[in-house]
Amino acid sequence: MRRVLELFHRELKGVHQAAVLLAGATIVSSLLGLLRDRFLASTFGAGAELDIYYAAFRIPDFLYTVSILFIASTAIIPVFLDVLVKNEERAREIIHALLTIFLLFMGVVLGIVYLALPNILPFLVPGFGGEDSARAVEVSRILLLSPLFLGLSHLLSSVTQTFKRFFIYALSPLFYNMGIIGGIIFLVPRFGLSGLAVGVVVGAFLHMAIQLPSIIRLGFPLGFTFVFPREIKDILMISFPRTIGLVAMQLTFIAITAIASTIGVGSIAVFNLSYNLQSIPLSVIGLSYSIAAFPTMAELVIKKDRKVFFDHLGMAARHIMFWTMPLSILFLVLRAHIVRIILGAGAFGWVDTRLTAASLALFSFGIVAQSLVALFVRSFYALGRTTAPVVLNVFSMGLTVVFAFVFVSLLNTGSMFADIFSRILRVEGVPNISMLGLPFAFALGSIINAVLLGIGLSRIDSLFRNCRILVSLGEIMVSSALLGITSYIVLHVSANWFNQETFLGIFLQGICAGLAGIGMFLLFLRIRNNKEFKEVYVALTRKFWKENDAFAPEQDRI
Repeated sequence: MRRVLELFHRELKGVHQAAVLLAGATIVSSLLGLLRDRFLASTFGAGAELDIYYAAFRIPDFLYTVSILFIASTAIIPVFLDVLVKNEERAREIIHALLTIFLLFMGVVLGIVYLALPNILPFLVPGFGGEDSARAVEVSRILLLSPLFLGLSHLLSSVTQTFKRFFIYALSPLFYNMGIIGGIIFLVPRFGLSGLAVGVVVGAFLHMAIQLPSIIRLGFPLGFTFVFPREIKDILMISFPRTIGLVAMQLTFIAITAIASTIGVGSIAVFNLSYNLQSIPLSVIGLSYSIAAFPTMAELVIKKDRKVFFDHLGMAARHIMFWTMPLSILFLVLRAHIVRIILGAGAFGWVDTRLTAASLALFSFGIVAQSLVALFVRSFYALGRTTAPVVLNVFSMGLTVVFAFVFVSLLNTGSMFADIFSRILRVEGVPNISMLGLPFAFALGSIINAVLLGIGLSRIDSLFRNCRILVSLGEIMVSSALLGITSYIVLHVSANWFNQETFLGIFLQGICAGLAGIGMFLLFLRIRNNKEFKEVYVALTRKFWKENDAFAPEQDRI
């Protein structure tokens, strides 16, 4: 128990060690997220209730994103770190000033939005009837408390990340999902969607509260001040472009929700359920590596060591691709099994399963790109280049919305394109297939975003071209293709070995196909003597409790 408690407050210096720990904790949180979605799907199905629930999140999520202006870790950490090494008391004043500004801003904005919601929300879901719009307003008003607690948690996490206390940072989403699951089990039977919203708020509070002991132990107790250090202006200037980029992302989700509301009942639910499934590799791999790498990259920029910075960036990018590409292929091949195992219960029927599986297949094409975007954006911010990623993100999100309109329109016309699309994804005869244009547009926009950000980094410094990203990408693409072919063959050969009418049969068939594909993937990389394969093998076989980061490449140290 003592060693576990020490892990809560332990500093992790190596990016591999931090990333593996973050990934492990995120896996647990993701499993809870899957359990949460299973409860939601089995309780409500992909119908009107879940449409209302997800639509009600749009305004609270947008407000949380706007508040990033004051709490963005990508802006706070470099400034906070620079001040911390010179004057710890001034660093403490910065946190207190940001806390004061954030609470004042959110207090005013939440009050105004609470009153204005009945006039705002109906415009965001034009396909909803009057009763559904009213219920969405009721749920959204309760959810307005969640961005307050999540914003506070995000601000506190900048401190824990700076001191590389990644374990406690990674635990926060776990408690968030526990709150939602508690709401589904204990409050939904009595209060319906309003009870579910209360569970979300409780989860958001726990997301914040779990970080308080570490913050206090680090010597940064909560406090307020109306004396604002000049560094606050620097943080806001750095945060502003990042906030614009995130706001563009939220506006994209709002536009997608609006389009989905006009397609048919359940379209919003299917999009969000499949989006949550495809977000698992992004959270476990992409965000874990990018979050773990960012403090080190910020320090390297301060030390003006560009070569080690780009070595560090290249290593993180290669390892992100090493993990996410094979997972993307597995999601594509095993999409129906994944959806049936995780969501296929209760009110979630076979038609819901087919449409969600097809949506997941389309999302899978953008998983690698989304993961690289998370890393590349942080790289720009570590370098102090805040404008370029915002412009590229806004441009890519704008394209995503345009693509969404185009693809939904094409699929809605019953044209040859729609017929071919439905045959490839095996959704013939399924209603509302035009909603599949939404995940397709999202994946395509993510790929364009990642490519543009990569080009931008190469123009900043030619050292980025020496990161071996494209070389590694080629090897991983070939090995992932072998994985997909192997899994597909085993999936069809084993169809008669298992009872596909039972949960256990579907699970075992999917496991067999997945393990066969993974085995082929690893065998190919082993034969090729792949560098990332060797590094990951050493990282995973090293005991996590040791202090020395012996497995990390020399350039990972600072």
